[in-house]
Amino acid sequence: MEIVLQVVFALIFGVSAWLATRKFLAIRKNIFLGRKEDLTDQPGRRWKHMALFALGQKKMFKKPLPAVLHLFIYVSFVIVNIEVLEIIVDGISGSHRFFAPYLGGFYTFMISVIELLSLLALIATFAFLWRRNVMKLKRLNQPELKGWPFKDANFILLMEIILVTAILTMNATDFRLQQLGAAHYHSTGNLLVAQYTSNLFLGMGTDTLIAIERTAWWIHIVGILFFLNYIPYSKHLHIILAFPNSYYVRFMDKGKMENMPVIMNEVKTMLDPAAQVTAIENPPAAFGAKDVTDLTWKHLMDAYSCTECGRCTAACPANITGKLLSPRKIMMDTRDRLEEVGNNLKVNGPDFKDNKSLLGDYISVEEIRACTTCNACVEECPVNINPLSIILELRRYTIMEQSNAPQEWNMMFNNMENNQAPWQFNPADRLNWKSEV
Repeated sequence: MEIVLQVVFALIFGVSAWLATRKFLAIRKNIFLGRKEDLTDQPGRRWKHMALFALGQKKMFKKPLPAVLHLFIYVSFVIVNIEVLEIIVDGISGSHRFFAPYLGGFYTFMISVIELLSLLALIATFAFLWRRNVMKLKRLNQPELKGWPFKDANFILLMEIILVTAILTMNATDFRLQQLGAAHYHSTGNLLVAQYTSNLFLGMGTDTLIAIERTAWWIHIVGILFFLNYIPYSKHLHIILAFPNSYYVRFMDKGKMENMPVIMNEVKTMLDPAAQVTAIENPPAAFGAKDVTDLTWKHLMDAYSCTECGRCTAACPANITGKLLSPRKIMMDTRDRLEEVGNNLKVNGPDFKDNKSLLGDYISVEEIRACTTCNACVEECPVNINPLSIILELRRYTIMEQSNAPQEWNMMFNNMENNQAPWQFNPADRLNWKSEV
Protein backbone atom coordinates (compact mmCIF):
# COMPACT_ATOMS: atom_id res chain seq x y z
CA MET A 1 0.00 0.00 0.00
CA GLU A 2 2.82 2.38 0.94
CA ILE A 3 4.55 1.94 -2.43
CA VAL A 4 1.25 2.66 -4.22
CA LEU A 5 0.91 5.95 -2.34
CA GLN A 6 4.52 6.83 -3.19
CA VAL A 7 3.83 6.20 -6.91
CA VAL A 8 0.62 8.26 -6.77
CA PHE A 9 2.47 11.10 -5.04
CA ALA A 10 5.32 10.99 -7.57
CA LEU A 11 2.82 11.12 -10.46
CA ILE A 12 0.90 14.08 -8.98
CA PHE A 13 4.14 15.92 -8.23
CA GLY A 14 5.63 15.21 -11.69
CA VAL A 15 2.53 16.24 -13.65
CA SER A 16 2.07 19.39 -11.51
CA ALA A 17 5.71 20.41 -11.98
CA TRP A 18 5.51 19.82 -15.75
CA LEU A 19 2.28 21.81 -16.19
CA ALA A 20 3.57 24.70 -14.07
CA THR A 21 6.90 24.80 -15.93
CA ARG A 22 5.10 24.85 -19.29
CA LYS A 23 2.90 27.79 -18.26
CA PHE A 24 5.77 29.79 -16.76
CA LEU A 25 7.79 29.31 -19.96
CA ALA A 26 4.77 30.50 -21.99
CA ILE A 27 4.60 33.66 -19.86
CA ARG A 28 8.33 34.24 -20.38
CA LYS A 29 7.83 33.84 -24.14
CA ASN A 30 4.95 36.33 -24.05
CA ILE A 31 7.05 38.88 -22.16
CA PHE A 32 9.75 38.69 -24.83
CA LEU A 33 7.19 39.50 -27.54
CA GLY A 34 7.93 43.08 -26.48
CA ARG A 35 10.60 45.31 -27.97
CA LYS A 36 14.16 45.21 -26.65
CA GLU A 37 15.16 47.45 -23.77
CA ASP A 38 18.54 47.33 -22.03
CA LEU A 39 18.14 47.45 -18.23
CA THR A 40 21.32 45.69 -17.17
CA ASP A 41 23.38 48.67 -15.98
CA GLN A 42 24.29 49.27 -12.31
CA PRO A 43 23.87 45.66 -11.12
CA GLY A 44 24.85 46.50 -7.53
CA ARG A 45 22.15 49.18 -7.31
CA ARG A 46 19.64 46.81 -8.87
CA TRP A 47 20.29 44.05 -6.29
CA LYS A 48 19.89 46.59 -3.48
CA HIS A 49 16.67 47.91 -5.03
CA MET A 50 15.24 44.40 -5.32
CA ALA A 51 16.16 43.59 -1.70
CA LEU A 52 14.43 46.75 -0.45
CA PHE A 53 11.27 46.73 -2.56
CA ALA A 54 10.58 43.06 -3.39
CA LEU A 55 12.05 41.23 -0.39
CA GLY A 56 11.72 44.07 2.15
CA GLN A 57 8.38 45.36 0.79
CA LYS A 58 9.48 48.92 1.55
CA LYS A 59 6.53 50.70 -0.05
CA MET A 60 3.98 48.52 1.75
CA PHE A 61 4.91 50.08 5.09
CA LYS A 62 3.45 53.45 4.15
CA LYS A 63 0.32 51.97 5.76
CA PRO A 64 1.55 49.87 8.74
CA LEU A 65 -1.54 47.76 9.58
CA PRO A 66 -2.17 46.19 6.14
CA ALA A 67 1.61 45.99 5.71
CA VAL A 68 2.02 43.89 8.86
CA LEU A 69 -0.91 41.64 7.89
CA HIS A 70 0.55 41.21 4.40
CA LEU A 71 3.95 40.48 5.96
CA PHE A 72 2.47 37.62 8.03
CA ILE A 73 1.15 35.95 4.87
CA TYR A 74 4.28 36.69 2.83
CA VAL A 75 6.80 35.40 5.41
CA SER A 76 4.59 32.40 6.17
CA PHE A 77 4.47 31.60 2.44
CA VAL A 78 8.27 31.74 2.18
CA ILE A 79 9.14 29.88 5.41
CA VAL A 80 6.47 27.19 5.08
CA ASN A 81 8.22 25.99 1.94
CA ILE A 82 10.82 24.37 4.23
CA GLU A 83 8.11 22.05 5.55
CA VAL A 84 6.76 21.60 2.00
CA LEU A 85 10.23 20.45 0.95
CA GLU A 86 10.17 17.85 3.73
CA ILE A 87 6.67 16.73 2.69
CA ILE A 88 7.90 16.19 -0.89
CA VAL A 89 10.86 14.12 0.36
CA ASP A 90 8.49 12.12 2.60
CA GLY A 91 6.02 11.60 -0.25
CA ILE A 92 8.63 10.24 -2.64
CA SER A 93 10.69 8.23 -0.13
CA GLY A 94 7.83 6.99 2.06
CA SER A 95 9.50 8.42 5.18
CA HIS A 96 7.80 10.53 7.87
CA ARG A 97 9.36 13.83 8.99
CA PHE A 98 12.59 13.05 7.16
CA PHE A 99 14.51 16.06 8.54
CA ALA A 100 13.64 15.52 12.25
CA PRO A 101 16.38 13.00 13.17
CA TYR A 102 19.06 15.08 11.43
CA LEU A 103 18.15 18.51 12.84
CA GLY A 104 17.25 17.56 16.42
CA GLY A 105 16.30 20.58 18.57
CA PHE A 106 16.57 22.95 15.61
CA TYR A 107 13.79 20.97 13.91
CA THR A 108 11.49 21.71 16.89
CA PHE A 109 12.38 25.39 16.65
CA MET A 110 11.90 25.49 12.85
CA ILE A 111 8.49 23.79 12.88
CA SER A 112 7.40 25.97 15.82
CA VAL A 113 8.28 29.11 13.81
CA ILE A 114 6.33 27.74 10.84
CA GLU A 115 3.34 27.05 13.10
CA LEU A 116 3.44 30.57 14.57
CA LEU A 117 3.68 32.18 11.14
CA SER A 118 0.88 29.95 9.85
CA LEU A 119 -1.35 31.02 12.74
CA LEU A 120 -0.58 34.71 12.11
CA ALA A 121 -1.20 34.19 8.38
CA LEU A 122 -4.58 32.62 9.20
CA ILE A 123 -5.56 35.69 11.24
CA ALA A 124 -4.33 38.01 8.48
CA THR A 125 -6.27 36.09 5.82
CA PHE A 126 -9.54 36.50 7.71
CA ALA A 127 -8.75 40.21 8.13
CA PHE A 128 -8.22 40.60 4.37
CA LEU A 129 -11.47 38.77 3.63
CA TRP A 130 -13.23 41.14 6.03
CA ARG A 131 -11.75 44.26 4.39
CA ARG A 132 -12.65 43.08 0.89
CA ASN A 133 -16.14 41.67 1.50
CA VAL A 134 -17.55 43.33 4.64
CA MET A 135 -15.79 46.70 4.89
CA LYS A 136 -15.83 46.89 1.07
CA LEU A 137 -12.77 49.13 0.71
CA LYS A 138 -13.29 51.33 -2.34
CA ARG A 139 -10.03 50.40 -4.08
CA LEU A 140 -10.89 46.70 -3.71
CA ASN A 141 -14.38 47.07 -5.18
CA GLN A 142 -13.94 49.23 -8.29
CA PRO A 143 -15.41 48.44 -11.73
CA GLU A 144 -12.32 46.77 -13.22
CA LEU A 145 -12.42 44.17 -10.44
CA LYS A 146 -15.95 42.96 -11.17
CA GLY A 147 -16.23 39.31 -12.20
CA TRP A 148 -13.15 37.10 -12.32
CA PRO A 149 -10.61 39.44 -10.59
CA PHE A 150 -12.86 39.77 -7.51
CA LYS A 151 -13.51 36.01 -7.41
CA ASP A 152 -9.80 35.32 -7.92
CA ALA A 153 -8.83 37.44 -4.90
CA ASN A 154 -11.39 35.73 -2.65
CA PHE A 155 -10.50 32.27 -3.99
CA ILE A 156 -6.84 32.77 -3.14
CA LEU A 157 -7.72 33.85 0.40
CA LEU A 158 -9.94 30.79 0.85
CA MET A 159 -7.14 28.59 -0.50
CA GLU A 160 -4.77 30.08 2.06
CA ILE A 161 -7.22 29.28 4.86
CA ILE A 162 -7.47 25.67 3.67
CA LEU A 163 -3.68 25.26 3.35
CA VAL A 164 -2.90 26.83 6.72
CA THR A 165 -5.67 24.89 8.48
CA ALA A 166 -4.37 21.67 6.93
CA ILE A 167 -0.80 22.19 8.14
CA LEU A 168 -1.93 23.15 11.66
CA THR A 169 -4.25 20.11 11.78
CA MET A 170 -1.49 17.86 10.48
CA ASN A 171 0.95 19.01 13.18
CA ALA A 172 -1.68 18.83 15.95
CA THR A 173 -2.71 15.24 15.16
CA ASP A 174 0.93 14.25 14.59
CA PHE A 175 1.82 15.62 18.04
CA ARG A 176 -1.10 13.72 19.60
CA LEU A 177 0.02 10.51 17.87
CA GLN A 178 3.52 11.02 19.28
CA GLN A 179 2.02 11.22 22.78
CA LEU A 180 0.14 7.96 22.15
CA GLY A 181 3.36 6.28 20.98
CA ALA A 182 2.06 5.50 17.48
CA ALA A 183 4.54 3.72 15.23
CA HIS A 184 6.48 5.88 12.68
CA TYR A 185 5.53 9.15 14.45
CA HIS A 186 8.91 10.39 15.75
CA SER A 187 9.15 12.82 18.61
CA THR A 188 9.40 16.42 17.40
CA GLY A 189 9.65 17.96 20.87
CA ASN A 190 7.10 20.44 22.18
CA LEU A 191 5.89 22.29 19.09
CA LEU A 192 4.80 25.84 19.90
CA VAL A 193 1.21 25.59 18.63
CA ALA A 194 0.62 21.84 18.22
CA GLN A 195 1.21 21.11 21.93
CA TYR A 196 -1.98 23.09 22.62
CA THR A 197 -4.08 22.42 19.51
CA SER A 198 -3.48 18.67 19.92
CA ASN A 199 -5.89 18.88 22.88
CA LEU A 200 -8.69 19.37 20.33
CA PHE A 201 -8.19 15.72 19.40
CA LEU A 202 -8.19 14.23 22.91
CA GLY A 203 -10.16 11.00 23.20
CA MET A 204 -9.72 9.98 19.55
CA GLY A 205 -8.22 6.57 18.74
CA THR A 206 -4.95 6.06 16.91
CA ASP A 207 -6.59 4.98 13.64
CA THR A 208 -8.84 8.04 13.58
CA LEU A 209 -5.91 10.37 14.31
CA ILE A 210 -3.80 8.78 11.58
CA ALA A 211 -6.69 9.18 9.12
CA ILE A 212 -7.05 12.88 10.01
CA GLU A 213 -3.27 13.45 9.92
CA ARG A 214 -2.90 11.75 6.53
CA THR A 215 -5.90 13.59 5.09
CA ALA A 216 -4.49 16.95 6.23
CA TRP A 217 -1.07 15.96 4.79
CA TRP A 218 -2.56 15.17 1.37
CA ILE A 219 -4.80 18.27 1.37
CA HIS A 220 -1.81 20.47 2.15
CA ILE A 221 0.57 19.10 -0.47
CA VAL A 222 -2.05 18.71 -3.24
CA GLY A 223 -3.26 22.23 -2.39
CA ILE A 224 0.31 23.55 -2.70
CA LEU A 225 0.76 21.85 -6.09
CA PHE A 226 -2.62 23.17 -7.26
CA PHE A 227 -1.61 26.64 -6.07
CA LEU A 228 1.64 26.35 -8.06
CA ASN A 229 -0.40 25.83 -11.23
CA TYR A 230 -3.03 28.42 -10.35
CA ILE A 231 -0.55 31.25 -9.72
CA PRO A 232 0.27 31.90 -13.42
CA TYR A 233 -3.44 32.55 -14.09
CA SER A 234 -3.88 34.75 -11.01
CA LYS A 235 -2.86 38.17 -9.76
CA HIS A 236 -0.68 36.26 -7.31
CA LEU A 237 1.92 35.84 -10.06
CA HIS A 238 3.43 38.93 -8.42
CA ILE A 239 4.76 36.64 -5.67
CA ILE A 240 7.37 35.53 -8.20
CA LEU A 241 7.65 38.41 -10.68
CA ALA A 242 7.97 41.14 -8.05
CA PHE A 243 11.64 40.16 -7.76
CA PRO A 244 12.77 40.46 -11.42
CA ASN A 245 10.43 43.41 -11.90
CA SER A 246 12.12 45.29 -9.05
CA TYR A 247 15.58 44.32 -10.29
CA TYR A 248 14.95 45.57 -13.84
CA VAL A 249 13.40 48.88 -12.75
CA ARG A 250 14.14 51.98 -14.85
CA PHE A 251 16.42 54.31 -12.88
CA MET A 252 14.98 57.44 -14.52
CA ASP A 253 13.92 60.53 -12.61
CA LYS A 254 10.15 60.58 -12.24
CA GLY A 255 8.61 62.89 -14.83
CA LYS A 256 11.51 62.58 -17.25
CA MET A 257 10.26 61.46 -20.65
CA GLU A 258 12.37 59.38 -23.00
CA ASN A 259 13.71 61.39 -25.89
CA MET A 260 13.01 60.43 -29.50
CA PRO A 261 16.25 60.99 -31.46
CA VAL A 262 14.47 61.09 -34.84
CA ILE A 263 12.12 63.83 -33.68
CA MET A 264 14.97 65.67 -31.98
CA ASN A 265 16.82 65.78 -35.31
CA GLU A 266 13.74 67.20 -37.02
CA VAL A 267 13.33 69.89 -34.38
CA LYS A 268 17.00 70.84 -34.56
CA THR A 269 16.94 71.25 -38.33
CA MET A 270 13.62 73.13 -38.11
CA LEU A 271 15.11 75.66 -35.70
CA ASP A 272 18.46 75.81 -37.48
CA PRO A 273 18.73 74.37 -41.00
CA ALA A 274 22.52 74.25 -40.56
CA ALA A 275 22.36 72.26 -37.31
CA GLN A 276 24.55 69.16 -37.03
CA VAL A 277 22.47 66.05 -36.34
CA THR A 278 23.46 62.45 -35.65
CA ALA A 279 22.21 59.90 -38.14
CA ILE A 280 19.82 57.39 -36.57
CA GLU A 281 20.38 53.72 -37.33
CA ASN A 282 17.22 51.67 -37.77
CA PRO A 283 14.73 54.49 -37.14
CA PRO A 284 11.37 53.30 -35.75
CA ALA A 285 8.72 52.33 -38.29
CA ALA A 286 6.08 54.01 -36.10
CA PHE A 287 5.95 56.15 -32.99
CA GLY A 288 4.38 55.03 -29.75
CA ALA A 289 2.43 51.81 -29.22
CA LYS A 290 -0.82 50.53 -30.62
CA ASP A 291 -0.58 46.95 -29.40
CA VAL A 292 1.39 45.00 -26.80
CA THR A 293 4.10 44.02 -29.29
CA ASP A 294 4.89 47.73 -29.73
CA LEU A 295 5.72 47.99 -26.00
CA THR A 296 9.02 46.85 -24.46
CA TRP A 297 9.50 43.58 -22.58
CA LYS A 298 9.67 45.61 -19.34
CA HIS A 299 6.19 47.04 -19.98
CA LEU A 300 4.93 43.49 -20.48
CA MET A 301 6.62 42.16 -17.34
CA ASP A 302 5.05 45.09 -15.46
CA ALA A 303 1.65 43.88 -16.65
CA TYR A 304 2.22 40.32 -15.44
CA SER A 305 3.58 41.64 -12.10
CA CYS A 306 0.48 43.68 -11.24
CA THR A 307 -0.95 42.76 -7.82
CA GLU A 308 -4.31 44.42 -8.63
CA CYS A 309 -4.08 46.06 -5.17
CA GLY A 310 -5.41 49.32 -6.61
CA ARG A 311 -3.07 51.66 -4.73
CA CYS A 312 -2.23 53.28 -8.09
CA THR A 313 -5.88 53.94 -8.91
CA ALA A 314 -6.64 55.19 -5.38
CA ALA A 315 -3.88 57.79 -5.77
CA CYS A 316 -4.72 58.78 -9.38
CA PRO A 317 -6.12 62.35 -9.46
CA ALA A 318 -7.95 61.62 -12.71
CA ASN A 319 -9.75 58.62 -11.19
CA ILE A 320 -10.47 60.47 -7.93
CA THR A 321 -12.20 63.25 -9.89
CA GLY A 322 -14.41 60.78 -11.76
CA LYS A 323 -12.47 60.37 -14.99
CA LEU A 324 -12.47 57.03 -16.78
CA LEU A 325 -8.75 56.39 -16.23
CA SER A 326 -7.67 53.65 -13.80
CA PRO A 327 -3.93 52.81 -13.87
CA ARG A 328 -4.77 49.35 -12.47
CA LYS A 329 -7.09 48.71 -15.44
CA ILE A 330 -4.32 49.81 -17.83
CA MET A 331 -2.07 47.08 -16.41
CA MET A 332 -4.83 44.44 -16.30
CA ASP A 333 -5.83 45.22 -19.91
CA THR A 334 -2.22 45.02 -21.07
CA ARG A 335 -1.80 41.61 -19.41
CA ASP A 336 -5.11 40.29 -20.81
CA ARG A 337 -4.28 41.47 -24.33
CA LEU A 338 -0.79 39.94 -24.07
CA GLU A 339 -2.29 36.61 -23.02
CA GLU A 340 -4.65 36.80 -26.01
CA VAL A 341 -1.82 37.59 -28.44
CA GLY A 342 0.36 34.81 -26.99
CA ASN A 343 -2.44 32.24 -27.29
CA ASN A 344 -3.22 33.35 -30.85
CA LEU A 345 0.41 32.93 -31.90
CA LYS A 346 0.59 29.53 -30.22
CA VAL A 347 -2.58 28.22 -31.88
CA ASN A 348 -2.51 29.95 -35.27
CA GLY A 349 1.18 30.52 -35.99
CA PRO A 350 3.50 33.57 -35.97
CA ASP A 351 1.80 35.37 -38.88
CA PHE A 352 -1.70 35.37 -37.41
CA LYS A 353 -3.46 38.74 -37.02
CA ASP A 354 -6.73 39.02 -35.12
CA ASN A 355 -7.30 42.65 -36.21
CA LYS A 356 -7.52 43.72 -32.60
CA SER A 357 -5.20 45.94 -30.58
CA LEU A 358 -4.55 47.08 -27.03
CA LEU A 359 -5.49 50.64 -28.00
CA GLY A 360 -9.13 50.71 -29.00
CA ASP A 361 -10.22 47.16 -28.15
CA TYR A 362 -8.99 47.20 -24.53
CA ILE A 363 -7.98 50.76 -23.64
CA SER A 364 -9.89 53.76 -24.96
CA VAL A 365 -8.48 57.09 -26.07
CA GLU A 366 -10.60 58.77 -23.37
CA GLU A 367 -8.74 56.81 -20.68
CA ILE A 368 -5.24 57.75 -21.81
CA ARG A 369 -6.16 61.40 -22.41
CA ALA A 370 -7.34 61.67 -18.78
CA CYS A 371 -3.82 61.04 -17.45
CA THR A 372 -2.14 64.08 -15.87
CA THR A 373 1.32 62.38 -15.97
CA CYS A 374 1.74 63.21 -12.27
CA ASN A 375 3.46 59.88 -11.53
CA ALA A 376 1.28 59.20 -8.45
CA CYS A 377 0.56 55.68 -9.75
CA VAL A 378 4.29 54.99 -10.20
CA GLU A 379 5.07 56.27 -6.72
CA GLU A 380 2.38 54.13 -5.07
CA CYS A 381 3.04 50.77 -6.74
CA PRO A 382 4.61 48.34 -4.21
CA VAL A 383 6.28 46.26 -6.95
CA ASN A 384 7.69 49.13 -9.07
CA ILE A 385 5.23 49.00 -11.96
CA ASN A 386 5.06 52.03 -14.25
CA PRO A 387 1.54 52.41 -15.77
CA LEU A 388 2.39 55.94 -16.90
CA SER A 389 5.04 54.69 -19.32
CA ILE A 390 2.44 52.55 -21.13
CA ILE A 391 -0.08 55.41 -21.16
CA LEU A 392 2.51 57.73 -22.73
CA GLU A 393 3.36 55.19 -25.44
CA LEU A 394 -0.33 54.76 -26.32
CA ARG A 395 -0.91 58.51 -26.27
CA ARG A 396 2.17 59.05 -28.45
CA TYR A 397 0.72 56.66 -31.04
CA THR A 398 -2.66 58.43 -31.16
CA ILE A 399 -1.03 61.82 -31.63
CA MET A 400 1.95 61.07 -33.88
CA GLU A 401 0.49 58.24 -35.98
CA GLN A 402 -3.23 59.00 -35.98
CA SER A 403 -3.15 62.80 -35.49
CA ASN A 404 -5.87 62.10 -32.96
CA ALA A 405 -5.80 64.87 -30.38
CA PRO A 406 -8.28 67.45 -29.03
CA GLN A 407 -8.39 70.80 -30.83
CA GLU A 408 -6.71 72.54 -27.89
CA TRP A 409 -3.77 70.13 -28.01
CA ASN A 410 -3.39 70.53 -31.79
CA MET A 411 -3.32 74.33 -31.41
CA MET A 412 -0.56 73.95 -28.81
CA PHE A 413 1.41 71.59 -31.08
CA ASN A 414 1.10 74.06 -33.99
CA ASN A 415 2.27 76.89 -31.79
CA MET A 416 5.22 74.82 -30.56
CA GLU A 417 6.16 74.10 -34.17
CA ASN A 418 5.68 77.62 -35.52
CA ASN A 419 6.35 79.85 -32.50
CA GLN A 420 8.62 77.58 -30.38
CA ALA A 421 6.17 78.15 -27.51
CA PRO A 422 2.64 76.98 -26.61
CA TRP A 423 1.17 80.45 -27.26
CA GLN A 424 0.00 82.18 -30.44
CA PHE A 425 2.66 84.85 -30.34
CA ASN A 426 5.46 85.46 -32.77
CA PRO A 427 8.79 84.71 -31.08
CA ALA A 428 9.89 88.24 -32.00
CA ASP A 429 7.03 89.68 -29.90
CA ARG A 430 7.82 87.57 -26.82
CA LEU A 431 9.33 90.45 -24.86
CA ASN A 432 6.76 93.12 -25.80
CA TRP A 433 5.32 92.90 -22.30
CA LYS A 434 8.30 94.93 -21.07
CA SER A 435 7.01 98.10 -22.73
CA GLU A 436 3.85 97.91 -20.61
CA VAL A 437 5.70 97.75 -17.29
